[in-house]
Amino acid sequence: MWQWFISNKIVYLHRKNLSRGEHLFDVCLEIFYMIKRIIGLFLILTIGGIVLVSFTPKNKIDLSSYSTAGLDLYYIAPNFNEIEDDLNYNEIEDDLISNFVYPELGKSYVGFKEAVAFKESRGDYGVVNQFGYMGKYQFGIGTLQLIGIKNKNTFLASPELQERAFYANLSRNKWILRRDLKWFVGKRMNGIVITESGVLAAAHLSGPGAVKKYLRSGGVDGFADAFGTTIRYYMKRFSGFDTSFVVPERKAKA
Repeated sequence: MWQWFISNKIVYLHRKNLSRGEHLFDVCLEIFYMIKRIIGLFLILTIGGIVLVSFTPKNKIDLSSYSTAGLDLYYIAPNFNEIEDDLNYNEIEDDLISNFVYPELGKSYVGFKEAVAFKESRGDYGVVNQFGYMGKYQFGIGTLQLIGIKNKNTFLASPELQERAFYANLSRNKWILRRDLKWFVGKRMNGIVITESGVLAAAHLSGPGAVKKYLRSGGVDGFADAFGTTIRYYMKRFSGFDTSFVVPERKAKA
């Protein structure tokens, strides 16, 4: 092969009328560049082969043990406002404990409604927020009309009426959600155990229809109010209270 290449180069250069010295120089130069290219190609192939072999696993990985079958992959993380609210709630609660003496309400119905009231308005019967929600439990005018209250001024002026309204709304929501309470209480969803009090508190926040969608979608179809508070957050915050005192009633009125 080398002889063929050299002889062909000599013939080619001879046709160009070059001297014998020039013939030899050009032939040697061509041979040098050819050898250089061959060596370069050989080095590239060698290095590539080494790299390829180094990344080839010796043992085949069994991926069957990494299956996610049967796992609950739906997660809803609390938003920043909820985390911040938790911190504020704990700070205020600590202040109350250190400065006041008050009865221990525990997980009773009274404890439940007072906990909801504290979260909604800090227990203020006369407050109206920027969205028009009123009173100790922050009712909207539409909900009040459903339970028979037409005059918002009368509502704001009467603590007794507000307490009756809270119970009536719970009673109505408990009737609407009666099947869902039967199906889902005791089950875990999005990292929390569903309880009756948590469901009723969430219905107070978002309405019973939104709670139905949340439960029946496995916690995927969520809701957040204007402040970013979610159904999941209320279910967790108000879980485990005794709301058996509340009797479900389809057309409950205050």
